[in-house]
Amino acid sequence: MSFRAFPDPVVTPLRGGPAVRWGIVAPGEIAGDFTNALHTHTGQRVVAVGSRSAERAAAFAARHGIPRSHGSYDALFADPAVDIVYVSSPNSEHARLACAAIAAGKHVLVEKPMAASAAEAGTIAGAARAAGVFAMEAMWSAFLPQTSIVRTLLADGVFGRIAVVTADFGADFSGIPDAIVFRPELAGGVLRDIGIYPLWFSSFVLGAPQTVDAFGSMTPTGVDEQAAVVLGFAGGAQAVLHTTMVADTPTCATINGTDARLEVRRPFLMPSALSLYRAGDDDGVHWRDETGLAGRDGLAWQAVAVAQHIADGLTESPIHPLAETLSVLATLDEARRQLLTRAHS
Repeated sequence: MSFRAFPDPVVTPLRGGPAVRWGIVAPGEIAGDFTNALHTHTGQRVVAVGSRSAERAAAFAARHGIPRSHGSYDALFADPAVDIVYVSSPNSEHARLACAAIAAGKHVLVEKPMAASAAEAGTIAGAARAAGVFAMEAMWSAFLPQTSIVRTLLADGVFGRIAVVTADFGADFSGIPDAIVFRPELAGGVLRDIGIYPLWFSSFVLGAPQTVDAFGSMTPTGVDEQAAVVLGFAGGAQAVLHTTMVADTPTCATINGTDARLEVRRPFLMPSALSLYRAGDDDGVHWRDETGLAGRDGLAWQAVAVAQHIADGLTESPIHPLAETLSVLATLDEARRQLLTRAHS
């Protein structure tokens, strides 16, 4: 790679490719943002929505121009107009609803984390493989143009030997005390909610860790509210990650190697910008996402990639495979275990 310009991103076009018919389960905030991203920026369409409340489903359908609504999840799963179900329920319900959709013959895209634990995510993966349907965790950051560029840099060995990866994501949830993130019965906690993004970024760059060390604090409700996680890898590389629900943080990520350093600008999980510095070069080269998509508009890239995967006959994504989902959740499970153990010691 020339240090004068970044490689072009390699992504699925937002329009003109294959389309699948989407069904939404649990029409909350993220489901609304997902639907808006699809309808505004792609040729994909949500054709049905299902909720435990017929009124809520109908209101969501009317708000987003969706032709069909159902007053139960099972009715949505049975809808012949639906090809793939987007599961956007609380974390505690992901495995049950994803497996029910798979049993009905539907492909599934399941909000992150794919399930409340690696074991539950493994159940989803096993069910999908047995049924021969597509299944993926909705780790949308993996499909952004900037991530494609970083993937090329990694493949080209631009960084030399990677020594340290850093990533953080903190947000102040104090103004929404009834949020799911505070509720243990819904598999809340900051690691599952937003901390999974730094964990994913580390996995994307370095793979599965050999060691996990986690330190942090718990909320009065009994879920993790803050965590610093240090991961160790073969060859001596480390990842230093942080997440919190009590303060806003820069939400940046870096890859630091012997030959070059990359900074993924705030917010690293959404469409943003990159700066690459060669050893000894303070000027660097810079790239900014100029697609016009910002924030959760970036969900569109994931949706078109999934549609293309399904059209290609794939049952999982080569960009964000099930094995990576299970690995990241295993790391998250171990970090949570350590936090809980230290809190009760």
